[in-house]
Amino acid sequence: MLDNARFGVAKMNNRDLLARITSNVEIFRGKPIIRGMRIPVELILSLLAQGVSTDDILADYPALTREDIHACLAYARAVIANDTLDAVKLD
Repeated sequence: MLDNARFGVAKMNNRDLLARITSNVEIFRGKPIIRGMRIPVELILSLLAQGVSTDDILADYPALTREDIHACLAYARAVIANDTLDAVKLD
């Protein structure tokens, strides 16, 4: 089990985390965004996949919190929970 205190994150359940992810058709045509801001989940996941640290992301996007980044990961997990790699188009 992960020690959330070690990562500087208050313990939040997935429902609380996922509540941070919103969608608005007037912002990025309804793509998932963080707390109604113009910061798409896709961007944060891409940065993490490229090896950008959480601290660097937070420095570049001061409106974000660690919980927001964890929410992006919880959202990604929720999306793929019932999917397989075969269903994902890879370029």
